[in-house]
Amino acid sequence: MPRAVTLIRSTSLSDVAEYAYAATAPADARLIFLAGACPLNEDGSTAAVGDYAGQAAKAFENMRTALTDAGASLEDVISTRVLVASSRQEDLVTAWGVVRAGFGDHDAPSTLLGVTVLGYYDQLVEIEAVAAVLDV
Repeated sequence: MPRAVTLIRSTSLSDVAEYAYAATAPADARLIFLAGACPLNEDGSTAAVGDYAGQAAKAFENMRTALTDAGASLEDVISTRVLVASSRQEDLVTAWGVVRAGFGDHDAPSTLLGVTVLGYYDQLVEIEAVAAVLDV
């Protein structure tokens, strides 16, 4: 199946970043804007309380489910934003490591942010994503 997303890796910028610097999708692609995926269990409770990696894994799992329900997959993601409730860079890096590993070779552009608080009790991580698909 043809993919809508083309990742762009700049040779003019540092190669330290673990993601493509840009991505494109053709005009006929259907865009999918996901709400922030939260680390919530099916019963609404927060998963992995106090654990940045555990919450990143659960949020990633929930993001993957939302993508599937919208007719997309991880390879259709055109960009992400990872929000981490912490002022400690180590905590951001911990959450990012889980998200980055989850995407494998599909290193879509991403922004990693430290924030003061997120919406659910005990929530530490949230992942926003945009995807693009070709409905053939």
